[in-house]
Amino acid sequence: MAGLSFGKGMNKVCDTLAVMLMFCVPLVCHAQVDKVTTYKDENGWKLQVNGEDYFIKGVVWSYTPRGENHTYNLFDQSDDCIRKVLDYEFGLMKAMGVNTIRSFTMIPPEWVTYIYREYGIMSVINPFMGRYGYNVGGKAIQFTDYSDTLTRETLKRDMQEFVVRYKDVPGVLMFAFGNESNYGLSWSSFEIENLPEGEQNTEKARFLYSLFNEVMAAGKSIDPNHPFTIVNGDIQYIDLIAELCTDMDLLGSNAYRGTGFTSLWQDVDEKLDLPVVFFEFGSDAFNARELAEDQESQALILKDQWQEMYNKAAGNGEEGNAIGGFVFEWRDEWWKYLQNENLDIQDNNASWSNQAYLFDWVEGENNMNEEWFGITALGTPNADGVSTARPRLAYDVLSKIWQMDPYTHEKAAFNQKINELTMDFCALQGEVPLPNSENKDSRQ
Repeated sequence: MAGLSFGKGMNKVCDTLAVMLMFCVPLVCHAQVDKVTTYKDENGWKLQVNGEDYFIKGVVWSYTPRGENHTYNLFDQSDDCIRKVLDYEFGLMKAMGVNTIRSFTMIPPEWVTYIYREYGIMSVINPFMGRYGYNVGGKAIQFTDYSDTLTRETLKRDMQEFVVRYKDVPGVLMFAFGNESNYGLSWSSFEIENLPEGEQNTEKARFLYSLFNEVMAAGKSIDPNHPFTIVNGDIQYIDLIAELCTDMDLLGSNAYRGTGFTSLWQDVDEKLDLPVVFFEFGSDAFNARELAEDQESQALILKDQWQEMYNKAAGNGEEGNAIGGFVFEWRDEWWKYLQNENLDIQDNNASWSNQAYLFDWVEGENNMNEEWFGITALGTPNADGVSTARPRLAYDVLSKIWQMDPYTHEKAAFNQKINELTMDFCALQGEVPLPNSENKDSRQ
């Protein structure tokens, strides 16, 4: 989630390793660069790619086989292995209508372009910018101090290097920095905790958001063809964001508010006047009260969330500032609880509490299960050695919703079709076209 994103448990060295990798020379052919912009008219905000309206229908993607954890990196494997995994994964994504991914792994430029050219799916470049520690002056720093001069200089330099590396890569949609970095000002470790209440670290936050803006301003001077944003935990510190992040093109937010997003649209409209992209949102597929998989509750919550997002898109008579989002997440991750133990077992431990998820909330108990957020379940390897994905009911529901577009379908029409979606119907219709080499049952 937001306070629960995959990144929450990320090892502190990930940013450092990513920076080391970025000095490798990308082998990407320099085709014409995509021009991605945001604009506002009397109907609201839109994102455009090469002059065409683009509503983000995205997922948060990672690939971690059973028995592995956050240290596993697909892109350390052979090209043949990488290609087989990408063909399997993105074949399934294309079949359901995904057009964009956010990844917690820095995908090398050549593979960003491969995904784009083969499957038409764009990528967000999202370095964490010290969220899980950083290497500063040759020392590994566990908790980043955004007020420290050397830290600020180091992060600003390294983030500019990311922009230089990816700015001309076909398939890049935008740049985003951090991952709920505001929550990191409050949490005592990298383990997922309950969401912070209020704004108790304003002084620290001021240093964080001022650095975010310096990084975005520098990035835009290097790359005028892509939007720049942050990944904030919900809209905490929105007044500071309004004051300090003046070079931000849109608000990136991880939001876990249950079936809807309450006043978020209005708050952003009034205080920021920017479009909104959810970099994480969704629901787990485990019922902590019943101690059982609960595909239907997950699917119903995602259905309601996307219906609200469609209604909040430009041209529908409401705030008009929704431009899409990334469902958390594509596939279950079996390492999230304990992180280094029981990696071949899917734990059902609930690690934090959120009353907005009423289907399994009990006062005084945790109900959010980090290893069960996938809209597909983590399966066993197929004949190619690729970990299979068992699509859940949410996969089928989203595939139906994503056949429509909030810009080309009338509001009444898409609301009617979404309202007519029943879980029984989606379950009956849910046979998924299998990707290239997969002739066996992907739902094992």
